[in-house]
Amino acid sequence: MPLFPLTFYCALFSILVPDAVAVTLTSTGGTLTLNEIPYYVPGTPYTTVSTRAFQGLQSVDGLVPVTVVNLAAGNDSLSNWKSVLGKFAADDVWNSGFLEAILVKSTGYGTLNSSGTASLPGTNMSSLVLPFTTQGLPPANGPYFLSPRGVLYQPYRLYIDFAGAFTQPLIPSANGSFAALPAALPGIQSPAVGVPSRLYYTKTASKPLAGVRLGIKDIYDIAGVKTSDGNRAVYGFYPPKTANSVPVQRLIDAGAIIVGKMKTSQFANGETATADWVDYHSPFNPRGDGYQDPSSSSSGPGAGAGSYPWLDLTLGSDTGGSIRGPSQVQGLFGNRPTHGLVDLKGTMPLAPELDTAGFLCRDPTIWKAAGIALYANLPFSATYPSKIQTISFPLNTSTQASTAILSFLSKLESFLNAKTTPLNLTTAWAASKPASAPASLNTLLNLTYPTLISKQQTRLVRDPFYAAYTAVHDGRLPFVDPAPLVRWAYGDSLPDSALAEAQINKTIFMDWFNTHILVNDTKTCSDSLLLYSAGLTIQYRNEYNPPPRVPFGFSTSRISVFAEVPDVVVPVGSASYRSSITNHTEVLPVTVDILAARGCDGMLFNLALDLTAAGILNVPQTGQTIAGGEILLKRGMVGL
Repeated sequence: MPLFPLTFYCALFSILVPDAVAVTLTSTGGTLTLNEIPYYVPGTPYTTVSTRAFQGLQSVDGLVPVTVVNLAAGNDSLSNWKSVLGKFAADDVWNSGFLEAILVKSTGYGTLNSSGTASLPGTNMSSLVLPFTTQGLPPANGPYFLSPRGVLYQPYRLYIDFAGAFTQPLIPSANGSFAALPAALPGIQSPAVGVPSRLYYTKTASKPLAGVRLGIKDIYDIAGVKTSDGNRAVYGFYPPKTANSVPVQRLIDAGAIIVGKMKTSQFANGETATADWVDYHSPFNPRGDGYQDPSSSSSGPGAGAGSYPWLDLTLGSDTGGSIRGPSQVQGLFGNRPTHGLVDLKGTMPLAPELDTAGFLCRDPTIWKAAGIALYANLPFSATYPSKIQTISFPLNTSTQASTAILSFLSKLESFLNAKTTPLNLTTAWAASKPASAPASLNTLLNLTYPTLISKQQTRLVRDPFYAAYTAVHDGRLPFVDPAPLVRWAYGDSLPDSALAEAQINKTIFMDWFNTHILVNDTKTCSDSLLLYSAGLTIQYRNEYNPPPRVPFGFSTSRISVFAEVPDVVVPVGSASYRSSITNHTEVLPVTVDILAARGCDGMLFNLALDLTAAGILNVPQTGQTIAGGEILLKRGMVGL
């Protein structure tokens, strides 16, 4: 006999299991390894195909690794597969394990043996060949996983973010939005980043960035994903964004493949790696001893582009040097564009008068294609100025850095058949400044930059954030890193009239500079090029610095900021130093910045390409140096 009456158990069941319980069960995919390479297989299939039954193939959870081959009519015999498979071998996602079976959308695939397999020309392998048809989305060439029911999945190869460059790896989701990658690899504070095969994509005139893997600085909105601005409270407080920022959307429209959001120093303010980064850890610069500051605020984009061959392009922002600094210390191509070339809707502002969107990358061909996609209707002149101006260039070759800089200048002079004139900006200003302007550029511009960024960001970012946050947290304030707080406090100390005065002073300099120093030209776009260099930058991330300060002053790097002209970084060589970390001689990049007249960004993209084709510039590699070499952190480590 039961211990209690049956009615008791029925009543208890009705309490524990209420009516109309809603259960939602959704697959988010899974991970597996093929030939010891990790992959993420999405929960959503790519398409479904019809093919004949197959048995006895290697599989995991019923999924068989296969390669899809679409052979053109008249070129579809097995004798042509060697060249096709050779192209596959260059892809980092595909590996020979995907030859377990070959799906062929063709009828002329050659003579098969009785088991339906065929020997692959040029290899000692044979694969099961499965002709297929599909009523849905036709699969492109490349690697897939196939279920027994004919469902095809596009895998993502997983890489570990050992440089700490990403805040959130992403994959596409429904309706053009994105979602967090639900996969991981072993590693300390190192998320896995998933990348699709480049074989799936074909570049076209309308999709010049098809298959280009893109990392996005975490100040740009991406639909379905939260934007952190480098601050934990911001990330936790605001919901996911419902639309892409304008720059992100333009790059997606051009075919770029977003693989994740990347670290920014907090609210895009300048921060050093040692003590300023509190909410998140600063990424690691791969160059030299591996413990050099990555610069900021586009720190993640710079570290990622310098570290990962599987990452083609990164989108950063530059207000006062946030693309150029990381490009310089990691030896990358980078650009601060002409101000106003692209709408920054959906992008966190620092100062709208100064904010720009630009790139950090290794390949100048991709760099130019990205520029065409992002900056609509930009002219691309390939006729270059025959006049070069330099600011504070070295006078001799007494160091490796100065040798690299002067060697580049000499080659540039020969390439352009140009003459170089040193520019003393102080003297030029004194000779031609507006009559009512101060005698000194420092007097005119000393307060301009800190006033603009502090007054504008407090108004546009801090104040609405604080108001919303305190309203739901009983008046409590969120945490903010020291650097933004110092700058915001300076803005609070200024009268409201200071903003208008700073805007006027910026305009005075801009109008003067664009009239007297870099002038637009109908033939060459810019009447001259202006060069400067940061030289060899050694800044250890384990050295404590003074507390953050207000960024007063005027310097060469702020010329483009105030004049609204393009400023591009190009890597020109390397220089050695004795590392206090490794107790060895290590090597760091040396770069040169090139400025041109307003709107001449396209000419600078073309110039970088032509200088690379002429062997004057080299394409920087990922690794310990811009010539390559395994990053010190990675030596002897497994799974990186």
